[in-house]
Amino acid sequence: MADYDVICIGAGPTGLATAIEARRAGMRALVLDKGCLCNSIYHYPVNMVFFTTPELLEIGDLPLVSPNEKPTRIEALKYYRKAAEHYQLELRLFELVLRVEGSDENFSVATRTEKGGEGRYRGKKIVVATGYYDLPNKLNVPGEDLPHVSHYYTEPYEFWEREVVVVGGKNSAAEAALDLYRNGAKVTLVHRNEQLGQTIKYWVKPDIENRIKAGQIQAMLQTRVKEITRDEVIVSNGAAEKRLPARQVFALTGYHPDFQFIESLGVHLDAVTRKPALDPNTLESNVPGIHLAGVVIGGRHTGEIFIENGRFHGKQIIEALSSKR
Repeated sequence: MADYDVICIGAGPTGLATAIEARRAGMRALVLDKGCLCNSIYHYPVNMVFFTTPELLEIGDLPLVSPNEKPTRIEALKYYRKAAEHYQLELRLFELVLRVEGSDENFSVATRTEKGGEGRYRGKKIVVATGYYDLPNKLNVPGEDLPHVSHYYTEPYEFWEREVVVVGGKNSAAEAALDLYRNGAKVTLVHRNEQLGQTIKYWVKPDIENRIKAGQIQAMLQTRVKEITRDEVIVSNGAAEKRLPARQVFALTGYHPDFQFIESLGVHLDAVTRKPALDPNTLESNVPGIHLAGVVIGGRHTGEIFIENGRFHGKQIIEALSSKR
């Protein structure tokens, strides 16, 4: 007999919400994650403020109390930790899932622990809620792996009066460029398209556009990165080539789910959108007993699913499993 009714792969808000709903339904649930609790949120910019209001981040009917209109990264991390503690969730953190074997009602999950040991857990059902923030969309240019190149924005303070190149044209890139500029960095924004992304937050878009018009942030549109050296970013704009001095490069070009891992489970992904084959009512994939939740459902379209709607996927899955029982 399986040790767990549900094994959730991913300890972000969606995975935690799924485990909470399973526990409330009288099921035994285990949550596995290769990083810390809410590993993606932990790696958000240190001073990040969420786009949404507190109640839209809540799970397990627990209130997220914030003195601000919009909660901060640190408030969210504290909230999800408290939610895990309140429901006494079984967690195995810093434990990488290597493979999933077996079949519906009798799955076996093999893991590698932080210290190199091996773990093995048996479960009736699997829920994949691995998010997407761990896998950046690469530029695939020489020099991308140099130490001063990052696909994650951190803090602006060390770049005061230094040249910084930000690559990208959506929310992350725009907000990073503005934060760097306001903390004294000399910022150049490089974007491959003719215009900045239309999905930039409505209060950020006029801000970044006005800073560019005023020449406070240099913008190179319809421009591609060709190479990154230790001191420069070599870009191409049509036939012309230019070398931009850069103490730091933030390549903020988006992220994608772990398609390779999802396919290793036997889940079919659309060749173009990379969306998984699943039942929209139960979120069960083409592999019986394997369900998907959160942003992994969106495939390449990662902007379709956020914490605000992904947090309900767990309830949808557990309700479907409960009805079968």
